[in-house]
Amino acid sequence: MKISFKNDYSEGAHPDILQALVNYNEDQQPGYGEDFYSLKAKEIIKKKLNSEKSEIYFVSGGTQANLIVISSILKPYQAVIAATTGHILNNETGAIEATGHKILGVETADGKLRPSDIVQILENHKNIPHQVMPKLVYISNSTELGTIYKAEELQLLSKFCKDNNLYLFMDGARLAQALTSEINDLKFDQIADLTDVFYIGGTKNGALIGEGIVINNPDLQQDFAFNIKQKGALLAKGRLLGIQFLELFKDNLYFELGENANIQAMKIKKVMTENGIQFLSDTSTNQIFPILENTIIQKLSENFEFYVWQKIDEEKSAIRIITSWNTKNYVVEEFTKRLKDFFLK
Repeated sequence: MKISFKNDYSEGAHPDILQALVNYNEDQQPGYGEDFYSLKAKEIIKKKLNSEKSEIYFVSGGTQANLIVISSILKPYQAVIAATTGHILNNETGAIEATGHKILGVETADGKLRPSDIVQILENHKNIPHQVMPKLVYISNSTELGTIYKAEELQLLSKFCKDNNLYLFMDGARLAQALTSEINDLKFDQIADLTDVFYIGGTKNGALIGEGIVINNPDLQQDFAFNIKQKGALLAKGRLLGIQFLELFKDNLYFELGENANIQAMKIKKVMTENGIQFLSDTSTNQIFPILENTIIQKLSENFEFYVWQKIDEEKSAIRIITSWNTKNYVVEEFTKRLKDFFLK
């Protein structure tokens, strides 16, 4: 059986989460997120964010979170600004467009958006009322290219959005990995102050399923639950999500799992760097994009699974190696041994 570096959700869930689901299985609780575990998880997350004003909703997946947030925030004629590498633009089957909202893509080398990237979009959409109105800026942390937003970058972006009457929405599918990156200086509680909405990714960080939508802007909180229900995301057995997030956040498990994913990826990156391999982007999280000869990629694929991300030329391509909350030392050692012993002599 091949070892997979294809994604960070191949495994089921952290054992503590599975055990908690078993332990509380026969405990009778109210439905639709009103159970003790969901309420307790929300309370703990608010304290960690130092933001009692925030409202939190648990949903099953990232595309669902993006769809519900964006479709509920925007008026029919308003649009989203996103990097062209953004998940909503490339990997959600037109879910946002299907709600009637155009996505205005911006080319960026590292997957991040900066105020200078957004200015031109605003300048090009002044033909009122004949064009869509840019209203929401969508970012991911970490990005689809494994890069992260430093504190100053997010502060500048947040100020720009406020100054230009734009909402700022952060996709946090891999937020744990971003916040535990070795170069990160952004704090968890800063995100509540700097974004209108963000979500906490569980699916890609040890949960069976689940994302936690955090609405920080009071103007966007009213009646949000109606959108959750209408889009089929309000689970009768909401406890299944609440128990998982309670386990992730009651101590420090959420961040420990994100850190493990990063550490394992950086081990692979170190070996590759020492052997002269170049990368598509300079990352410090659990996604790395080494550029390898196609012959080496073919040999590696005999024992390992990964995405061939981008063709570089006729002889080389960039692949994506992604490690998870559960990636073990021996897996990384096996992969790096193959590289050193067979392909990099």
